[in-house]
Amino acid sequence: MFSLFLEGGLWGMTLLTLELIGLLLAAWKAPAWVQEIGLLALISGIVYTLLGFSQAMGFVQRAGDISFSLLAGGLRVACIPVIYGMLIYLLSLVIRMVQKPRI
Repeated sequence: MFSLFLEGGLWGMTLLTLELIGLLLAAWKAPAWVQEIGLLALISGIVYTLLGFSQAMGFVQRAGDISFSLLAGGLRVACIPVIYGMLIYLLSLVIRMVQKPRI
């Protein structure tokens, strides 16, 4: 699991982890902020994925002809932050549903 954290990019994954901690604290102290923090994590994951795609395409452009397996590996690594962001957003939705008052 820690290897995925490092593969996803130290800065982006650290930011997403801080947003996860903020989400858990908000669920306890400020329930109205839960969905917003989850959405922020989703957007952060998308931004870091797009940065990863941009970086991968820059390497492809400089290298010229590369193998498909190398490109697929780079795209897999670039998708890690958005998956983490989606999981955080999903957790925020679950917390929001549990905290929602019953009618």
